[in-house]
Amino acid sequence: MNIKLKLGSLSLLLFTVVGQLTAQNQTNEVNDFLKDLKGSFKPVLNEYKGTDLQSSQSIEKGILKLNGNDWKCSVTTSNAKPEVIDLKVAFQLQSESAKETAVVANFDFSQWDTKNYVMIPSIIYNGNRYRTIGNGYMPEYPKDMYYNPDAPLTFSNDPQLSPDPSKPSLIDLQTGNMATPAVCFYSPTLKKGFILLTEQQTRFGNSGISIRENADRSVASIQVSAPSVRKLRTGFGDFAPSGDKAADWKKGDEVTLNFKLYSFPANSIPDLLKKFMEVRKALTGANNPRNLVPMSKQFELGTGITSTRWVEVPVGKYYAPENGNDFQLGWVSGMMNTFPMLMLNDAKERERVGIEFDFIIDKLQGKSGYFYGGITAAGKIRPERQHADFPKVQAMVRKNCDALLWMTKHLMLYKELGYGKEIKPKWEEATKKLAQAFVNTWKKDGQFGQYIVPETGEVAVFNSTAGAIAPAGLAVASVYFGNKEFLEAAKASAAYYYKRDVEKQGLTTGHCGDISQDADSESCFGFLESLMALYNVTKDGQWLERAKVQAALCSSWAFSYDPIFPAQSQIGKNKSNMAGAIWASTQNKHAAPGICTASGDYLFKLYRATGDSKYAELIRDIQHANVEAMDMPDHRTTNHGIGTEMERIQLSDAEGKGTIGNFYNTRNSWCETNGVFMALELPGVYVQTDTNKLFVFDHVEAQWLKDNKVIILENKTTHDAKVAVFAETSKQAQTPMSYVAFAKWPKVEVKAGQKVIVNLNSDGTVKSVLKGDMGGKK
Repeated sequence: MNIKLKLGSLSLLLFTVVGQLTAQNQTNEVNDFLKDLKGSFKPVLNEYKGTDLQSSQSIEKGILKLNGNDWKCSVTTSNAKPEVIDLKVAFQLQSESAKETAVVANFDFSQWDTKNYVMIPSIIYNGNRYRTIGNGYMPEYPKDMYYNPDAPLTFSNDPQLSPDPSKPSLIDLQTGNMATPAVCFYSPTLKKGFILLTEQQTRFGNSGISIRENADRSVASIQVSAPSVRKLRTGFGDFAPSGDKAADWKKGDEVTLNFKLYSFPANSIPDLLKKFMEVRKALTGANNPRNLVPMSKQFELGTGITSTRWVEVPVGKYYAPENGNDFQLGWVSGMMNTFPMLMLNDAKERERVGIEFDFIIDKLQGKSGYFYGGITAAGKIRPERQHADFPKVQAMVRKNCDALLWMTKHLMLYKELGYGKEIKPKWEEATKKLAQAFVNTWKKDGQFGQYIVPETGEVAVFNSTAGAIAPAGLAVASVYFGNKEFLEAAKASAAYYYKRDVEKQGLTTGHCGDISQDADSESCFGFLESLMALYNVTKDGQWLERAKVQAALCSSWAFSYDPIFPAQSQIGKNKSNMAGAIWASTQNKHAAPGICTASGDYLFKLYRATGDSKYAELIRDIQHANVEAMDMPDHRTTNHGIGTEMERIQLSDAEGKGTIGNFYNTRNSWCETNGVFMALELPGVYVQTDTNKLFVFDHVEAQWLKDNKVIILENKTTHDAKVAVFAETSKQAQTPMSYVAFAKWPKVEVKAGQKVIVNLNSDGTVKSVLKGDMGGKK
């Protein structure tokens, strides 16, 4: 008996020693991987009382007795390569119970520098290490931001690594706050990049991700915890008590944290961004976009809704947004929602588009050439960002960027559809005057600012990337009007914004009308529009290379995976796959169903120019997420009518835990416009007849039948489809496409439940269509 006891004790001792050695060896392997980053790893147990940390103990050796509780931790590495390693950290309670405990994977980085670029997708850019103002949504600008080109870039009260060395520096988030559960940094001193990818949830729900700098900023700690235990949750420009609670454990409970870690040479912020886009789905894997509603059906529903919003009010006639009869130019509605209405080729709607064109010129263009941002139904100009000490009426630069690009695109589409004679001289004169206003501002101020005075052309608020789309508008206008001065200003300003904002800071900012100068997705995608416009016009490869970097930055704003929403939420009940939803800004902490407000066809153009499918996959994901947010009879979201949409796809608790996954029965017409834009400006199916390239954007399936000239289209949805097929040769793909090329794409009818065989000519035109059947509509 004694011998057996001794043998049993010896076995237990050997097991414990082997376990400790194994855990230590695996930890050492992680540390070896991180050594070039001056990094180290350790698993940790944190005990809490509420959200107050009571103790924090390392469990590096594999076992730990903490306050009478026995814990075990196993560290497993795999697939180790020079630049990537997989890490699995499993924690298990071996005693009876433990209260309010969280498990943590801790990564420390010594030789830290505040010059390091830190990015957490969709919420932290350059550490958000900028001046902050206010304590809530859309704070008022202080007096020093007006007419002051030296005013610092200013954010709302967002999470940040503090720029003030006298204050604590901590970012404390949940995975629900970010488009990809990841932490990335670039060290200019070490010439290295680091990316940590993890998963959204464990069985405890969303995990926590935090970054803490020590007092002298020489060490930074990145922690991933399960569950998340934050003191404060971040809101829309403010903070509130989190309501978080650490987990209560019982014997045998186990939780595993999974990671992919990347350590790689990097000479710049763009190097980190490009690597991020390359690997952002590496841990979560490919997402699963669902085919729900064909793009042609979405176009039909969206334009139908816009048609019903034609109003005749005291100030004039126009298409109004969803929330009243006041007119707003650009950003989310005016002279944007008219574009697909023009494409309808319907005499009544075309007449309405012309009336709105007249309206904005007669009512909103200032003496400088810039436009005011909006006007009430009663005829009162709507001022933007006013300050009591500065009475001149201001307007958003971004709205004027939209106006220039879309007015020019309207003129081009009129001509493409054969209605060039209907273009009034004053439409062209007003568009040209607006382009000249941008040129004048560029020559005078060397930037476009964030807010301008339409009467005088003065920049009222400087800085930000609010002028992100201006180079696109100028480039397109330079072609339409044959004006070289427009193109030179486009090139110079795009180069300026790329170097100042993207290359040096890894962000773009201040594009939305309801934020401060926060980093935001709209300026990010808008600037990609400009870079691709310059490539389109100049054929200069430098713009294409910059566009690749910008697309990578854009990808950080889009869900890279299909997040888990509460099962009883509206999104949860619909079982929606939301990969591709676009987060709004570092202030407005929610995703939305699309790019506000654009089709993102520049991503398709980038795919076409490079052949790199990750750009096509990104815009395909965005399009499918938009449809997931659309109200349909068997897929209720807004309850405001079939085809309507709502902008907040909320995975975070920024608006309270009860808001996660719910739309709350409201709608935002820009989301509907965005869906219509994608249905119009993206092909349903793209093929190259001399290669095996085939990519599907529409809600159908497609495959080659033979010799790259015959494809099968299959529509498994419950709606009939008219699929735009854009086919060409690889040689043709080297020539940038027209901004109105979509007007000539052939449409192939594929009824619900039907297959068709499409026979293509060598030049990509449709030769014939043979219809099949899958049993009719479901």
